Amino acid sequence: MSAPILIAGAGIGGLSAAIALAREGFDVKVFERASEIREVGAGLQVGPNGIRAFEKLGVAQEIREIAFRPEAIVLMDSPSGTEICRQELTQSFLDRFGHPYQVAFRADVQGVLLEAARGYSDRIEFHLGNGVRKLEQDQERVVVQLDDGSSATGASLIGADGLWSEVRSFVVGDGRPRVSGHIAYRAVLAADQVPVDILTDNVQVWVGPRHHLVCYKLRGGELFNIVAIFHSSRYLEGWDKEADLAELRSGFADACDRVQRLLDHVQAWRMWVLCDRDPVQHWTEGRVTLLGDAAHPMLPYLAQGACMAVEDSVCLAALLAETPADIASAFFAYENARFPRTSSVQLAAREMGVANHLDGEARERRNVALAARNPRDHESNAWLFETDGPRPALSGQGFFGRVR
Repeated sequence: MSAPILIAGAGIGGLSAAIALAREGFDVKVFERASEIREVGAGLQVGPNGIRAFEKLGVAQEIREIAFRPEAIVLMDSPSGTEICRQELTQSFLDRFGHPYQVAFRADVQGVLLEAARGYSDRIEFHLGNGVRKLEQDQERVVVQLDDGSSATGASLIGADGLWSEVRSFVVGDGRPRVSGHIAYRAVLAADQVPVDILTDNVQVWVGPRHHLVCYKLRGGELFNIVAIFHSSRYLEGWDKEADLAELRSGFADACDRVQRLLDHVQAWRMWVLCDRDPVQHWTEGRVTLLGDAAHPMLPYLAQGACMAVEDSVCLAALLAETPADIASAFFAYENARFPRTSSVQLAAREMGVANHLDGEARERRNVALAARNPRDHESNAWLFETDGPRPALSGQGFFGRVR
């Protein structure tokens, strides 16, 4: 029997990689530092490119069953409370891309992937409460040292251990992530607890000076996801920190009454600091490579982080299947195949964050330019949703296009 492929991390990227590899006939060992595989609740958005990737994992139907299909992405001006523009997600979108746009509870998506991975029990082996701490490799194998002092040997190692990746420190060694200066507060409510005039069947994005808020339904409409983002100098590692309500209020001080009432309605917020990294093409070293946020962490403003990780997994498994006896070459080909696209999304997400938070005359120019857009013209998104390639020169950066 050939040595297994080792995976550090059992989030969406790690589970997707395990499934993709098992479907190609590889044996996999997944090492996860947490004692149980669970995701702190938050929403995520799945564009047609993500649905195509989930199809290749054999879980697209299960994702559809736990998701919600919004009618539109609607950009609202936070200070005035008026609609700026919208992108329809109904028939014209389906006709253009062949797949719907969906939103889902991250914990539900991870649950679907975990159930699928367990269906490959003859191929996938989980080791919980034991993360990867150190690694060594030679031309034949990789040996990892684990939290409990034990070791494991494999044919290769995939670092899917997120923004603060231990594996990345060995491959890239570029220190801490880049702090964006933006902070996010999140909450998930029962939909029947949200006032009717605030509840929406759209992905609603409220943009204002130095802040924006995103809200949409989850789990077939049973839940309502809220993410409030604003500028802050705070820095704490992790995804689930205590919220400072005074800081939140200050960040949205100039928002309209409807946004203020939505903020008032939430009793419990959780907070995380938004970080990313500059794109780097070198995320492979011999028999070790990175995937998802460990390779190309991005800000959430294109809502593509999870989709990129699933796309990575499908691409990596396919290339390994082509040259299973030459893992280093397969990893190098994977990096070269994915870097143009993932770097495009990283940089476009940064641009979108700037556009969302404009003030003064720049805010007015943005609103006027976007108001002229046809809600059924989806071409600015074609590079993102229809292809697996990079953003073409001079294209829009996604959703509502480029704002100058």
